[in-house]
Amino acid sequence: MDAVVEWVDARERLPRSGTPVAAAVTGRHPPAAPGAPGEGYWLVLPVYFTDRHTAPDGTEHRDCFVDSDRVVRFSYGGPGTQHVTHWAALPALPGLGVRQVLGDAARAALDDALR
Repeated sequence: MDAVVEWVDARERLPRSGTPVAAAVTGRHPPAAPGAPGEGYWLVLPVYFTDRHTAPDGTEHRDCFVDSDRVVRFSYGGPGTQHVTHWAALPALPGLGVRQVLGDAARAALDDALR
């Protein structure tokens, strides 16, 4: 199955608060040796966008992307060392036109997709 992805520049427009999205994230890995620059990367991660996030240390962040490990990233050019350059809506579930199925319907939808 193929999915069409429309990437949105995170500097131009942000998703609605609470929306799970795919994020193109850029940054640098820690250097292998002191004084080395580290290796740059650009990769896709699942995250959600929120207009307000309180970190475990009590710091409040606005308009940020948060991953499952609670790492906070901002749009490219914002604070931090890792940035979201683009974001995209997640594709629909295989064989369906929706992104989530809950409750008893989830098992039936999964069984249909695996046939």
